[in-house]
Amino acid sequence: MITETRLDKTKFVIVKKGQEIDDIFYWLERLPIERIIALEMIRNEYNTWKYGTERGFQRVYQVVKRQWS
Repeated sequence: MITETRLDKTKFVIVKKGQEIDDIFYWLERLPIERIIALEMIRNEYNTWKYGTERGFQRVYQVVKRQWS
């Protein structure tokens, strides 16, 4: 599990409207680990929005050992 994720805010490009670079080309240029880190950031952001900051199990299960007949 990736515990620390950082976004490099020093790299950016200013483009005019209508001249945007297709996102697929941007992500194809990134290293696989950078893609995974970005995906993890998006996943964490969504989970915080959807479920709040409280994390835990939704249900409690109990394991019952049964004797063989």
